[in-house]
Amino acid sequence: MKIYIAGSITGNENYQAEFARAEKALTESGNIALNPALLPKGFTQEEYMSVCIPMLSICEAIYLLRGWEPSIGANIEKLHAEHTGKIVIFEE
Repeated sequence: MKIYIAGSITGNENYQAEFARAEKALTESGNIALNPALLPKGFTQEEYMSVCIPMLSICEAIYLLRGWEPSIGANIEKLHAEHTGKIVIFEE
């Protein structure tokens, strides 16, 4: 299954490690993980969303990392996933 990873990036010093850990676990489980934390720095929120929503669109599921709730981007991605009938998975 193709799974998009979503979580809090802005203000989270550990986001790269958190996203990488999730990517590794999802991949080791036989999935294809799409990791937006690998995108280059320097874009605006709107520019990131213009890249991330198409990434999410080709996936069957979204994987929300712990602490995703304050993230505007993760909330947008979750709503998009729900609206388009994707599986929503929450990190335990």
